[in-house]
Amino acid sequence: MDKKQIFIVGLDDFNLKKLQNLPEAAYCDFHAALHISEMRNVEQYDMEKLINLCFERIDKHGKIDGIASYYDFPGTMLVPIIAEKYNLPGPSLEAMTKCENKYWSRLEQSKVIPEHIPQFKAFDPFDDNAFEKIGMITPYWVKPIKSFRSFLAYKINGEAQFRENMEEVKKHIDFMAEPFNYLMKQYNMPEEFANMEERMIAESPITGHQCTVEGYVNNGNVVVYGIVDSIREGDRSSFGRYEYPSSLPQEIQFRMADVTRRVVQQLGLDHSPFNIEYFYNPTADEVYFLEINPRISQAHTDIFEKIHGISHHSIMLNLALGQKPKTLGNNGEFNKAANFMLRTFEPGTIKKVPTESEIKILKKFIPSLEVKVQVKEGMHLKDLQGQDSYSFELANIFIGGRDQNELVERYNKCMDGLTFDIEYDEAVQLY
Repeated sequence: MDKKQIFIVGLDDFNLKKLQNLPEAAYCDFHAALHISEMRNVEQYDMEKLINLCFERIDKHGKIDGIASYYDFPGTMLVPIIAEKYNLPGPSLEAMTKCENKYWSRLEQSKVIPEHIPQFKAFDPFDDNAFEKIGMITPYWVKPIKSFRSFLAYKINGEAQFRENMEEVKKHIDFMAEPFNYLMKQYNMPEEFANMEERMIAESPITGHQCTVEGYVNNGNVVVYGIVDSIREGDRSSFGRYEYPSSLPQEIQFRMADVTRRVVQQLGLDHSPFNIEYFYNPTADEVYFLEINPRISQAHTDIFEKIHGISHHSIMLNLALGQKPKTLGNNGEFNKAANFMLRTFEPGTIKKVPTESEIKILKKFIPSLEVKVQVKEGMHLKDLQGQDSYSFELANIFIGGRDQNELVERYNKCMDGLTFDIEYDEAVQLY
């Protein structure tokens, strides 16, 4: 039997290993439409060049049966462009753009779930009167209309801080806004969005228990198959870990699934995985919709594998092949799993990272431990791309266990065995 030829936008070693662990890998070969190095830690996104590079690689190979990406921009936006050119299963570019453009997405959400979204207002960061035009009571959040991983997102507490943050935004907003707007114009998205002067969105704050719904839509049928808790660093806005499965009551999970179906159908998304970030506020007993990402979350792949025995790459792969995804089952080693995000909150230069031998020693004592170091020796933390505005991510530590207590206990053991030496801009510390 001829193997299916699957191209991935943003192929990397970590996720390739997860793909090769799938049962479906027996009849699939995986190729890079783009390598991760071509879309992360780059100086700019030349979208015409990237699109042509994808086409050249696919044409040179001679066959393609499916296209997918587990990474945000430009990965998700390139999937429908490639799918359309080669007549492959996949979402439409318009539906994908409705998900990725935070303002357009909010307008669509307001038509079907107005009670589940915050107050919002688009604005131009280069407008000297932007603060007055927003007209919202502080505190509120501002973020680019197109971004990822909380890049250039700030909590605004007053006008002086707003103006200070906008100086930083103005330096960096074009990094993603320009190539995103290029695609909207090039592929004839509605003019009111493609030609917007406003590149930022302000939103009133929503609080509570944060989580992410993982699901997919196939032939209009919306399925939710997992919910992951997002646990923050104390009182900070940065995530400390993703924990699966969720501790939320079933009734709340069902309510999130209902909201999910309404939004996904309104956006016109089909033949695609997605993940949606939510807040559940127990005081108000309300579910709030934060944002939708039209892809699986690659940050969750290992923890799904620890619980189900396979990662949710399986969902993505089946959809890319035009097949109905199979139920993941519960064949994993653990009852609970987490992706711990080791962070530091001050800029500095990386002097030392954990060695392979250090990680191997830890793996002897912690079953199925995975450590994904995100930094390199000699790197300055400010050179990391796609970080939130308040921290720098040093590593992802994937752990399974019986329960939450065992997860935390094993994480603490990891911290004793992993050394990051950082020369901070103000002082030298060991983290």
